[in-house]
Formats: sequence, structure tokens, C-alpha cells
Amino acid sequence: MKKKIRILSLDGGGIRGIITCVILKYIEEELQKIDHPNAKIGDYFDLVAGSSTGGLITALVLFPDSTKKAKYSIQEALELYAKKGDEIFNVSFWEHFINPFGLFNEKISQKNLEKQLAEVFGDLELKQLTKPCLITAYDISSRKAKFFCSHEAIQPLENFYLKDVCRATSAAPTYFEPAKIKSLYNQEYTFVDGGVYANNPAMCAFAEARKIAFSKELQDISKPDYPDINDMLIVSIGTGQVLKPYKFKEFENAGKLKWVSPLIDILLTANAETVDYYLEKMFESLGPRNRKNYYRIMPDLKNASPEMDDTSKKNIYELIQAGLFYIDQNRELLDTIAKKLVKNK
Repeated sequence: MKKKIRILSLDGGGIRGIITCVILKYIEEELQKIDHPNAKIGDYFDLVAGSSTGGLITALVLFPDSTKKAKYSIQEALELYAKKGDEIFNVSFWEHFINPFGLFNEKISQKNLEKQLAEVFGDLELKQLTKPCLITAYDISSRKAKFFCSHEAIQPLENFYLKDVCRATSAAPTYFEPAKIKSLYNQEYTFVDGGVYANNPAMCAFAEARKIAFSKELQDISKPDYPDINDMLIVSIGTGQVLKPYKFKEFENAGKLKWVSPLIDILLTANAETVDYYLEKMFESLGPRNRKNYYRIMPDLKNASPEMDDTSKKNIYELIQAGLFYIDQNRELLDTIAKKLVKNK
């Protein structure tokens, strides 16, 4: 009997990706209890997709060790994320003074980001990741979506240094400069954050999975090739619900400048909600048994800031608390996910 293709999809959201790591940490700990004491989340999914901060987490969970298994536990990824995040998003007083609120230039220097990515990933190549992945970016020169897929990176034209892939997927407009990078075939691209079109990349992951011969890719005959929706288990994780209300009076005569921040917020949220709606309806059409193979996890931010670059100790604490609150309220759901991941191992 064929096993399901296990897909993990991770939303964008800057430092709010800490919430994602907290929830994945709980699932990983359940896997360690019920399957193997050294279980790592990256070994329990057959395809991992991520946008922006989700792309960074994707790269971490699929980072290979010497045996081509997942190197990092989620605990290690969380520690890296909290430590590096502060250095990446740190904005000096002088930068604040000459560029208040990011109005005249990108809000954050890309130098810190590039330095941290180089330290973590070195010269690791996209094709070396342990499992198929899909990491999103948008090519502003040719005006088209870009999917960095490790299973297609055998060709030098599609292969990149992983540090450059992460730089591309995290190049959030107004936060960082666009990423100018080259493939290992030496072709140059200019990318911005994939969240501009797929902040929730779950639908992109579904479409990509349909193209993959998993039995060959994973060297596992129990996995179906070119799976349809009946063959999939999808776990999609958001970085905290942001439903800030915007009142008519505030925007009655608003110009372009006033609309910039709210418009980004609305577009990112609406994108994620639309993808969730489509997948929910698609799985509902399968009937009561198979509809339960799609899970959308979207925690409440509680007291955490919705800002993607707030790395204050207080906010990191609140982000962790938001993740823990979700776990406390949804333990049975997360335990079920862990059991299904093991069942389809």
C-alpha cells in the first residue's frame, strides 16, 4: 500500500518565524517519543516549502549531515534563529536618524543578513538538501515567480548556493535591498521576497508535488510518483494571525505613502487566507476521511508584536509564548499530526 506524501509548508513573517519553530519543536518532541529518540523534523516530510522566513527554516531543517540526514533539530534551528535574528534585524541609531521608518531607503542593511547566511550555510548548494524543497522568490527583472527546488538543481542552471537562495527569499521589499545573485551556471538574477505572491506557499507546494516522481527521488517504492491530492498529507504553518482593523476615516483621503504599510499587510494576509480556502475546499471534496489530511496551523499573536523585525527580548519572549499557547490549546491536533507523519514514514 502506498504511503502519503508528507508536505510541510511554512509562511513568511520575519522574526515571527520563531512561532513556527516553537510549534515544530513540539511536533519533533512527539516524534522522538513515538518513533525515535533522535528524530528530526526534516526527516519526516517528503517535501518542504517556504517563503521568506519560512524559506530560511526550510533550508535549516533540510540541511544535511554527513549521512545525508537532517543535521539540525528544531531546537538548534530555534536557537540559531533567535541569535542570528537579533544580529540581522539590528538597526543602529545612526541608520534610524538618516532613514527614519525606512522611508528613504531599505529599513535594514542587507550586510548583516548576508554575513549571517554565509556563516550558517557556507558553500552548501541547493542540490545538497536532504529532501525535495520549494523556496519562493520573485524575479523583478523578468517579472516572474521563481521556485528554488533542490530536486531540479542537478542542472547547474537551477543550482545556487543556499546562502543566496535564502538571501533571495528573504529580500522583503522596504526591509532589505533586492538580492542580486548568480546561479552556479553564472546566470545573474535580481530577486525579492517570495512572499509578494506566495506568503503562504502551500498551494505552490501542492502543485510542485504533482510533478515529482517521489519513489525515485526518495528511493522509496512505498511513495507514489506524481501524487494527486488523495496521496498527500499537508501541514501548513503560519507565523501568527494579524488582523489589524483599518477604519474608513483613516483612509478616506489617504495618499500612496499612507497606504504602503497597510497595503503590504492586507496583501500578505489575504494571500495566505485565499490559499487556505482553496486547499480546505479541495480536501473537503475528498469526503470525511481524506479531508482530515490537510492541517492549517495559524496561531494568535497574543501579546507579540506583528512587526516582522521586532527582535527585542520582550517580543522574542512573547513570540515563544504565543507558540506555547497554541500548543497548549491544540495538543491533541499536533499529536495526531505526529502520528500521521510516523505512519507515512
